[in-house]
Amino acid sequence: MEYVDTRPRVKRRRRCCIIASVIGAIFAIIILAIILGVTLRRNVSLLRPTFFERCEKLKEYDCQKLWDAFERGHVKRDPCNVPMEAYDPLIAAAPFKPACNRMMFWSKTKEVATEFAESKDCYVTMESTALGSILDGLIWCGNDGTDDTFITGCPEWNDCVNNSVRSFWRRASAAFADAACGNVTVMLSGSSSTPFSPESIFGSIELKRFSSPKVKDLKVILVRPKNAVSNCTNPTLNDLQKELDKGIRYICKDVTESAIQDCRFNLKKQCGECW
Repeated sequence: MEYVDTRPRVKRRRRCCIIASVIGAIFAIIILAIILGVTLRRNVSLLRPTFFERCEKLKEYDCQKLWDAFERGHVKRDPCNVPMEAYDPLIAAAPFKPACNRMMFWSKTKEVATEFAESKDCYVTMESTALGSILDGLIWCGNDGTDDTFITGCPEWNDCVNNSVRSFWRRASAAFADAACGNVTVMLSGSSSTPFSPESIFGSIELKRFSSPKVKDLKVILVRPKNAVSNCTNPTLNDLQKELDKGIRYICKDVTESAIQDCRFNLKKQCGECW
């Protein structure tokens, strides 16, 4: 039997397999890069149209100018290292206008407060201001070394104190509170055992910016749902009064959520009649 040396053919097959594997891996990497690039570009581009769509409804702002100021706050920054002051140019581009006797704040009652203010049109909440209405409910962040704004992969609210979104709302809340004048209203939650929290944005930022005689009264509306566990005698409200600037009169009223909703849809009732 004649011996045939098959080693060259085996070597060639191995070499072909290796080359094919390398080519396949490179091809897979290219496809993955394309997919990631398209996805990333989609994530980058989705925020801008939403921003401009909301902004253009206001009809009184240069939306490109606002967008540029907005991006200056977070692009090319570590998404967990965006100081509140980074949004100063944005606040300056759309300053909060004083609305004496009509400004409403909230803590743990966003839905009730914003829907009531929108329906009755006699109160102004953060969400009804220019910047508040444009950025309400949106998520964004930048990153070191890129000019892009991302809407995915961003830190959650509590992941880090100085994340892009949290720093904006803290800075905007400070500016909104600085504009408060006359009689100020805040809705707090009666479904919480701690309706006032010094760690909340209202307790840590907004309340501290109210000053007498610019602000005359602070009226707390304690919203009480069916399962309410707190009322105006809650101990945390004593802490609120201690933080309140001297000279500002404190008022607290227990109001059921159902009464607020009834008043919200009753066009004949004036706002002052709701509590």
